[in-house]
Amino acid sequence: MNESSSMILFGATGDLAQRKLYPALHRLYKKRKKPFAMIGVARRPYNHETFREMIKNSVEAQGETCDQSFLDTCFYFSLDVQDTENYRGLKELAEKVDLDFGLYGNRIFYLALAPEFFGIVTNKLKESGLTKGNGWKRLVIEKPFGRDLESAEILNKEIRSSFEEDEIYRIDHYLGKDMIQNIQVIRFANPIFESIWNNHHIANVQITSSETLGVEERASYYDRTGALMDMVQNHMLQMVALTAMEPPSRMVTEDIRDEKVKVLRSIRPVDVSNVGDLIVRGQYGSGTLPNGLPAIAYREEENISRDSETDTYVAAKLFIDNFRWAGVPFYIRTGKRLKTKSTEIIIQFKEAPANPYFKTFTNMKPNLLVIHVQPYEGITLKLNAKNFAHPMDTLPIKMEFAHTDEFNTTSEAYERLISDCMRGDSTNFTRWDEVALSWHYVDGIKEALKKKNPPLAFYESGTMGPIAADDLLAKDGTIWWPLSQ
Repeated sequence: MNESSSMILFGATGDLAQRKLYPALHRLYKKRKKPFAMIGVARRPYNHETFREMIKNSVEAQGETCDQSFLDTCFYFSLDVQDTENYRGLKELAEKVDLDFGLYGNRIFYLALAPEFFGIVTNKLKESGLTKGNGWKRLVIEKPFGRDLESAEILNKEIRSSFEEDEIYRIDHYLGKDMIQNIQVIRFANPIFESIWNNHHIANVQITSSETLGVEERASYYDRTGALMDMVQNHMLQMVALTAMEPPSRMVTEDIRDEKVKVLRSIRPVDVSNVGDLIVRGQYGSGTLPNGLPAIAYREEENISRDSETDTYVAAKLFIDNFRWAGVPFYIRTGKRLKTKSTEIIIQFKEAPANPYFKTFTNMKPNLLVIHVQPYEGITLKLNAKNFAHPMDTLPIKMEFAHTDEFNTTSEAYERLISDCMRGDSTNFTRWDEVALSWHYVDGIKEALKKKNPPLAFYESGTMGPIAADDLLAKDGTIWWPLSQ
């Protein structure tokens, strides 16, 4: 398939484009050497030169020197997305760019916009003929995809009137991270792990995504969503699915996605009878940041209501009711204003069978396999070894692989995912049935919480969350394992 393409980027002057997309596109341009051009679309009255200056500043803010030949491929079109007439002008510019750069009409439409504009833009693209070029077309859309299952279904129906499912790339940047993509290789390419990747040998799985930042400039958006919808519905459930999926019959896109869907379909629903045992919602109070500076409470943040009930922290206990995972708890937690910025997947293996020989050793710890997703990327296997200073003691040891040390170059998540889209590889994008099943699970939690109405568990900024989250594991006789510092 011809990978030469243009990208028409809606929301071209927004925060996401400037922080993530332009640096990613610049790096891709220098690596790929494929014919490429970009048209930025937004409401601001920029011209091509002011747009290129913004891109240059964006790239240089990442410590890179911006390549002039890349800037020469970038164009700007001012557009109110609801104005049908203006799309004709955009079409004329796109056709000229296709001709000038030899792009064969291949187009990526990237919507870095609020979800309420997705349906409007896709309909206008179809009406104007922008989707009817001679080449292929692909639509990239950012989360959140809806507010619940009902709104997601409406949104999906709108988009599907203009694009086929295999042309829609729902982006989740977590799926572009090196160690997330490494999960399948760690499991399926190493029989030592895959042979024990089941309820006979694994005691529990812990998945953590913690942030030290508060809501920052996202306050108005975040107060309408919270951690449950902002993180659990997408990033956290995707990591659960990748960790728990069965080996696909083939390592091809649809077979891999099929196995993820089976996991999401098997997650035990949450209802009013069990929500108190499975879910903890928290909100950060004042405290001290890791750098020693004071932090204000969530309810004191600008543009946040003083009686807001929005969760900035969620911990949950999941059960996957299938043959492989029956009885194994998956503990997930995510939150803001925590002690450490880290994303990790920790597999805790069951202890050795009790017998007199093992009982003679002291200080034995569970074996842990830790997949470090960010900011440190790598794998740690934690084992027990003999402590020769004390004959009956064991000593915990670590076997470590540092991804960033092993490979001199690595790709940022958006860079890798945009490259996949250009190549037509949708493996690491979410399919509609994945989105629907994730919303079905989260909607069940929301409905149960609404009926039960448990109080928020407040926690001090700079800690690892509310005490209630520790109690969630303590009831099962275990703890949250410390994250890598």
